[in-house]
Amino acid sequence: MPEVIAETTSLFRSQIEDGSFSDVSLQILESVLVAKDVRALLEIRSSLQEFLRLHAKSVMDRIAAKTVDEKLNVAEFFVKAFALVGDVESCLALKYEALVLRETKYYNNNGFRVSYQEWYNFAKNSLYNGYYAIAVKGFDNALSCFQSELNADGNTGDYFLKDNIVDKIRKLKDEASAMISSSSVAIQA
Repeated sequence: MPEVIAETTSLFRSQIEDGSFSDVSLQILESVLVAKDVRALLEIRSSLQEFLRLHAKSVMDRIAAKTVDEKLNVAEFFVKAFALVGDVESCLALKYEALVLRETKYYNNNGFRVSYQEWYNFAKNSLYNGYYAIAVKGFDNALSCFQSELNADGNTGDYFLKDNIVDKIRKLKDEASAMISSSSVAIQA
């Protein structure tokens, strides 16, 4: 690993260990991931994925008593960091945690509440990446939020559009549920 990349990686690690969860830290991480050698890039990504997994859990445990906003900021930082290093599973797991935190904290605040579209996008990403159980939960939340948004708006507008959205969400939820069932059958066989 070239010396510059080693130094930058070390700088990123020290930022995390010092509790600096900022855009600057993400920019440092991004600069580490520009290796021209594919083998070196895979090595760096693997090392950083392991480092981030270890530290994300300990940091989230350490800040459990902090405010929801502080927890959200740190969770969002790690979601972005995991996305940069290509750790889809960890990215989706923390994204789910962040959405649940936001939903809990801002349930009555329309400006910050999680929208059905956010849950829907999260659930689709989970489904397409093979995380079927979490996709089902995401689609359930999308349906719930969609119904809440309709009730809050008092909108009796286009029924076809509303039914179409609900049908689309249910269809994908059923697809995720079927994948869970087929996985269970395959494991039992």
